[in-house]
Amino acid sequence: MLLHFFPILQIQLVLGTESNISVGWHKKDEKRSAAGEIKFGTNSFGASAHYTHRFSSKSHGRIAGRVGSTALDFEIGGGRRISEFSTVRMLYNIGIQGVTWKFELNRAGQKLVIPVLLSTDFNALFVTGAFAIPSTLYFLLQTYVVKPYYLRREKQKTLEKMDSLSTQLTEARQAAKKSQRLLEPVSNRKRNKQQESDGLVITEALYGNHKKVKESSQFSEIDDNVASQVLDVTIPLNFLVTEAGQLKLHEGIKKSGIMGFYDPCPGDPKLLLVEYIFHGRQYKVMADDYGALSIPQDIHEI
Repeated sequence: MLLHFFPILQIQLVLGTESNISVGWHKKDEKRSAAGEIKFGTNSFGASAHYTHRFSSKSHGRIAGRVGSTALDFEIGGGRRISEFSTVRMLYNIGIQGVTWKFELNRAGQKLVIPVLLSTDFNALFVTGAFAIPSTLYFLLQTYVVKPYYLRREKQKTLEKMDSLSTQLTEARQAAKKSQRLLEPVSNRKRNKQQESDGLVITEALYGNHKKVKESSQFSEIDDNVASQVLDVTIPLNFLVTEAGQLKLHEGIKKSGIMGFYDPCPGDPKLLLVEYIFHGRQYKVMADDYGALSIPQDIHEI
């Protein structure tokens, strides 16, 4: 993926005993950012650049380098956001002063840097080990400690949220089921009429948690309870099929507001999965919570 817009250039001229001119640039998008600068002065010159890649909203990697009359070094490392206002970063630096680890803490605009000089010699084995050891430790910690911890915490948060909303969700599900029972006689008549004319028949439809609906893409039997975070909405969708054998849900309208629906997982992404028959052929389609849905369409054929 390329950066979305052209780099922004900056030119600066400084006059005086230490006159210099510098040309810099930077560009940024959601996943990455890059910047560089070239400076020429009466007694010095230099160039620097850095590139940052965001792997997620919480972690990033960074590569930087400087070369000039007073500096020559290369830096690589990464960081992670540990709270809303705090970020930690570890960097590996090799330059004319030696091999260094840098530990950084950024909190609310303030930065604390702790440099650890490992060696002033450039032994190849030591240089490689100084880079490989922390990288390996980070990978092991991330895989076996940090990631499992965050997964357990997210699961716990989900369970706590569901517990706190269990009464409201149970009532909403019961209301949705009651609405479906009211719709069922008309829905069945429309379904039978479409079957007789070989028209549009919704055979199965699921609405709910994005991940769980996808896992049920084969329309296996689902638990009819609040904890499933999925609702069978076959009846209300057959009710919405027109006499001409079409079904349209407009973009920008949340599907939980449709009669016979409810929101089974507040705050989580939701998906509508529909399987239908038209002119004797089978079709399947998915639509996001606010996405448009128009059936039948040939591109949905299985």
